[in-house]
Amino acid sequence: MDGLVMAGQLLLGLSILIILHELGHFLAARAFGIKVEKFYLFFDAWGVKLFSFKYKDCEYGIGWLPLGGYVKIVGMIDESMDTEQLAGPPQPWEFRSKPAWQRLIVMLAGIAVNIVLGIIIFWMLTFKAGDTYIPNDKLVDGIVPGKIGKSIGLQTGDRIEAVNGTRIVQFDEITSSKVLLGGAELTVDRNNASTNIKVPDNILEQVADFGMGEFVQPREKMSRISEVSPKSAASAAGFASGDSVLRVNAHPITFFDEYTTLVKGNVNKKISVDVLRKGQILTLTPVVNEEGQLGLLIPRNVPTETINYGFWASMPIGASKAWGLFTDNAKGIGKVVTGKVKANKAFTGPVGIANMFGATVNWYKFWTLVGLLSMALALMNLLPIPALDGGHALFLIIEMIKGKPLSDKFMERAQIVGFCIIVALMVFVLGNDIFKYVLK
Repeated sequence: MDGLVMAGQLLLGLSILIILHELGHFLAARAFGIKVEKFYLFFDAWGVKLFSFKYKDCEYGIGWLPLGGYVKIVGMIDESMDTEQLAGPPQPWEFRSKPAWQRLIVMLAGIAVNIVLGIIIFWMLTFKAGDTYIPNDKLVDGIVPGKIGKSIGLQTGDRIEAVNGTRIVQFDEITSSKVLLGGAELTVDRNNASTNIKVPDNILEQVADFGMGEFVQPREKMSRISEVSPKSAASAAGFASGDSVLRVNAHPITFFDEYTTLVKGNVNKKISVDVLRKGQILTLTPVVNEEGQLGLLIPRNVPTETINYGFWASMPIGASKAWGLFTDNAKGIGKVVTGKVKANKAFTGPVGIANMFGATVNWYKFWTLVGLLSMALALMNLLPIPALDGGHALFLIIEMIKGKPLSDKFMERAQIVGFCIIVALMVFVLGNDIFKYVLK
């Protein structure tokens, strides 16, 4: 059931993005009087389709292969490689008959729609929910580094004050792209003494391997138990909602990380836990399970603040978030191209994205991920690879500079090369996903 929920959210999110992206091409083509033969969500490879209908000389439908979508524009050499329509003389309603600047707008329209969609999504999310963050100056107990944080020199209780000399206001800045893309310098307050720690270039690869939790987390004081999982070790040992954990194996517990360290260090072992319940101290002896857990739900005890914005005031905030995602993705691709980050650590395919959506439906999270994917889709389509929008745009710009179009033969060969590159990339990310999320 969990898999169906994740797959359903992934398909819904991608369907929204694909339909609107292709709608951008469709509307731009129609605006310039260019005929469109097909508008498809997913690919009807080998002519196999799940659903279709015809309206005003255009066929609309859903294909069986969920690897994207397309609009078939008359008089254009595209991934369909339908060159028969180019055999006759150009007709006024064909793509090839229009000025280069109009064709360029048609090619970039899908990308523009994805960018506008991303801005609108983050605008509306900001207006609806505000901007909730962890104020860095309220983390008086500092941070808890995981194995990645410890490897670069961070210690429990450190207070990270600045990144590259700029004071941190929100804790999320520590896990933002300006740190994760490597090369940043952290200013750390340790026992009232300042020290600088350099973040290595491969930090993103380590986070991809071990997760963000193994970099840094806010240090939080231990909270009362809010829930005990049924049929868990904690339930069998007699834990109850409202208990306060005082000691584990005689070690006093003040912070949540002290509790988790002691519990995870005793997998498959019986431990002694002193709890405070209604003024009485009880000693319970649960057995830690194989995952290093007891089955207790302990709520987070981290301070947060929320800034609420009006309708119009939310727009620049949302636009900034969307554009930040676009530039972060661009910088990430740059790291891959220059060899500073391995491709298998940087790219996530459908299995990884489905895991990001999760097994429960949270509409705020859903739309946040759709906004993120919209900006990522815009960037990927802007890459100058033949068969992508960016490749078509590049050839049109060359045509505008030369003053004449590139030959049909060249365009056909370029489409074949581009198609092979795209298929190779799809195979790579899908294989990478299978290895990371299925076989491991």
